[in-house]
Amino acid sequence: MPELSAVRIIALGDVVGRPGRRAVREVLPKLRERTGAGFVVANAENAAGGSGITPDTAKELFDAGCDVLTGGDHFFDQKSVSELIERDARVLRPANWSRHAPGRGYGVFECAGGVKVAVASLMGRVFMGVPSESPFDAADELLEGVRKETPVVVVDLHAEATSEKIALGRYLDGRASLFFGTHTHVPTADARVLDLGTAYVSDLGMTGPHDSILGRDYQAVLSKMRSGVPARFEVAKGDVRLQGVLATVDTESGRARAIERIEERLA
Repeated sequence: MPELSAVRIIALGDVVGRPGRRAVREVLPKLRERTGAGFVVANAENAAGGSGITPDTAKELFDAGCDVLTGGDHFFDQKSVSELIERDARVLRPANWSRHAPGRGYGVFECAGGVKVAVASLMGRVFMGVPSESPFDAADELLEGVRKETPVVVVDLHAEATSEKIALGRYLDGRASLFFGTHTHVPTADARVLDLGTAYVSDLGMTGPHDSILGRDYQAVLSKMRSGVPARFEVAKGDVRLQGVLATVDTESGRARAIERIEERLA
């Protein structure tokens, strides 16, 4: 168990569809108990049928032990998300989207023991195809405010390019406690604590079916890739895993003490 001066934070990679939600429901409660984690953030932009998030899917993830849900390019794929984000501050869309977009991109939340944790959702611009402002500028702006409330800061950059993730991670070293990338659904082997105390990983991976291509039935994906003919990509079902990281963060300084990968396979 961590010392009282530290908080353990679990970050879960993109939760994909019903299989991903089942993995969270069946694995996360025991994982929190075993690790002593006081806070959990999950990227949930693929939680509803593989595209978007709904009030029901958000409730399922919160009931399973998630504290905050972050977003990405598929965040608004489900119409009911507008209702959700207006009433629930725990659901975050990328902060560097247009200021006219509904919802919020960051917030400060309280976990066990009264520790405050700030969480920010950002989106990359390289190869993403969705208009957004600079994640560097957005991070500067929001961190100036949230670090007055708490030194414990978690940042999710939903981005395609590893270079962009590494660049922003380095830019925020010493200002973010935990920085992780999402979106590619493929875990990276570079989890480490950077020089100034930020726990970093380029991509958390995917919480969902791994007998797939990025969570989708691979036969349909292969068919489209070979023929160029549009096909419906259904969420796959087999080899369901929960992937992410566990970080230990000093609550006084906000500096990370450690980060380790998590991978749990459902029976």
